[in-house]
Amino acid sequence: MARMYKKHSSKFKAKVALDAIKEQRTLGELSKEYSVASTQISTWKKHAEETMSNLFETKQESDHKAEIDRLHRVLGQVTAERDFLERALGH
Repeated sequence: MARMYKKHSSKFKAKVALDAIKEQRTLGELSKEYSVASTQISTWKKHAEETMSNLFETKQESDHKAEIDRLHRVLGQVTAERDFLERALGH
């Protein structure tokens, strides 16, 4: 028989993750209270801690990051083209 998984809303995940971050109760206690596996709570907590800084990021900072990512892709493409041409010309 197929296992049925619960779909939790992002609001619920955030609430559980914040409770875990507060560390006022153990993962076991939170697991019982919310009927969620402690490993799942740990995963949500880790994700919240990693992405929380994005809440305070300005639009300009995110635009800069996007531009840097784009430039890295272009640089990689140009490097690959240069290497290909060097091999083709035998240099």
